[in-house]
Amino acid sequence: MHGSPHVVSDVMTRDVAVVRRDAAFKDVVRTLHDRKVSALVVVDGGRRVLGVVSEADLLPKEEFRDSDPDRYTQLRRLSDLAKAGSVTAGELMTSPALTVRAETTLAQAARIMARARVKRLPVVGDTDRLEGVVSRSDLLKVFLRDDEEIAEEVRREVVAYLFPAPASAVRVSVHEGVVRLGGRVRDTSLVPVAARLARAVEGVVDVRFALDGHADPDGAFGG
Repeated sequence: MHGSPHVVSDVMTRDVAVVRRDAAFKDVVRTLHDRKVSALVVVDGGRRVLGVVSEADLLPKEEFRDSDPDRYTQLRRLSDLAKAGSVTAGELMTSPALTVRAETTLAQAARIMARARVKRLPVVGDTDRLEGVVSRSDLLKVFLRDDEEIAEEVRREVVAYLFPAPASAVRVSVHEGVVRLGGRVRDTSLVPVAARLARAVEGVVDVRFALDGHADPDGAFGG
């Protein structure tokens, strides 16, 4: 198979909102507001990533502004209380930042975000210099791929690979990201393999079959 997964560099934002470690609290808030973003990457003079400061890092300042937390809260929320007393980006930021490379696949980036429960990842090069940032919304861009573009990739990378003509005659159609495969195949044991490979194509929402007795759960193959 000759196709390759889409990678982070295909969807990342290259114009990244950044601040320096010594940026004051109000400068951080002002930059967030002016750039209309929810987080900033903290960098040094060489644009190497030091950390990330988000709106969530700023909220403890307001939450604990006029309160006197009890001992239980003090023990349970030490990190938030420390941030409530912070006055610079370096004190507020989450560090070290979790980063990815431009060549990281979108699936890998999605897994990293899910496991770490973060909304964005700075993208760095070989020297850890900032190249961009990839967010959850960026990863969802693959589902905007044109149906015919998806269908062509499935024909080329899945059907031609597993079910070459003339022994097999497989039709491919895609509607709203749902791939439908229908027709004749010589070896039905390859159908589960076809399902796995088709679902791995960027932008595929689901895969349905009507291949030699493998009925589409919604009825006959359409398209």
